[in-house]
Amino acid sequence: MMLRELATEAELAGVKLSGIGNARGTPRSIAFNVQGFEVAVHRRYGEIRILRSIHAADAGTVINPMQCRGQIEGGVAQAIGAALYEELTIDGSGKVANPTFRGYHIPTFADAPVTEAHFANTYDRVGPLGAKSMSESPYNPVAAALGNAIRDATGVRCYETPFRADRLYLAVLEASRKVA
Repeated sequence: MMLRELATEAELAGVKLSGIGNARGTPRSIAFNVQGFEVAVHRRYGEIRILRSIHAADAGTVINPMQCRGQIEGGVAQAIGAALYEELTIDGSGKVANPTFRGYHIPTFADAPVTEAHFANTYDRVGPLGAKSMSESPYNPVAAALGNAIRDATGVRCYETPFRADRLYLAVLEASRKVA
């Protein structure tokens, strides 16, 4: 029964509905991540080159630094793909227009920069041995950091991912026309 129906029936029956509830959830830890990029943008072609990638994570007590660093590097590489390359296009009939990897660029090893990974020295009271779960959290700050780096390099703010060279070129061109 839909809540709307229940309310209508209760009102017709002269019954006042009320409820008390709470949700305490379960205790959990939250990993915090920050990302920074230094980029070069070719103003004529809009090509974006990542010159430096730095990531810092509060993962609590890092039990396996090599594995955690790998998680960060993989999350950053995956997020770079989403921010710079990956775009699902839909044609006029509602079908996927790029159903193969020939037309859908996912990052390769050559597309992923070396990422410096730094860990905050913290302890989590909930996690095992003071650790926090990293899972997908390194992914989260990447697009925003790339957008900020592109803005710093070009003066143009990109609002839509992927930050493709053709879009960036047109945005820089349009911004230069407004200034002139």
